[in-house]
Amino acid sequence: MQKLFKPLLVITSVVLLFACNSQPQQALTAEEQTTSKQQIAAMLDSFNVAAANASFDTYFNFFTADATFNGTDATENWDKAAFQTWAKPYFDKKQTWNFKSLQRNIYFGQHADIAWFEELLQTQMKICRGSGVVVKQNNQWKVQQYVLSTTVPNTVLDSVISLKAVEEDSLMNVLRK
Repeated sequence: MQKLFKPLLVITSVVLLFACNSQPQQALTAEEQTTSKQQIAAMLDSFNVAAANASFDTYFNFFTADATFNGTDATENWDKAAFQTWAKPYFDKKQTWNFKSLQRNIYFGQHADIAWFEELLQTQMKICRGSGVVVKQNNQWKVQQYVLSTTVPNTVLDSVISLKAVEEDSLMNVLRK
């Protein structure tokens, strides 16, 4: 019994220590949510304008240092540095993208400094979906993860699958290995 008492006392003490030190998360009030949503929406709009204007530094300053970007192609899974390397020639030639939000939703969990969004975008590829995670750093909202997807109407999905089958079957074989 004595052998069990000491380890049990240590475990209980550690659990109590962490329980006492943890701060319970407070949900955002309706007013705080509205303000944060407005800030995030303004940031995302400015983010899109920076790309449209080929403002390389401005655009990439909207990303956190550890941000990731997933593009429409299955092979486009980049950290910030790799995405900058890929995008730099397009920004230099002023041949960037011009996305405009058609519809946007922003969501919060229990942490006031983390939100996620999804939006339908008007693009040169017609309607796309942008989604991602934003975090508040130094009182500014930044993109930590961005995912760009093309939308495919269900009525033409079978045709699109046929068009991409050979290339993506090959890629799936590589990824399975």
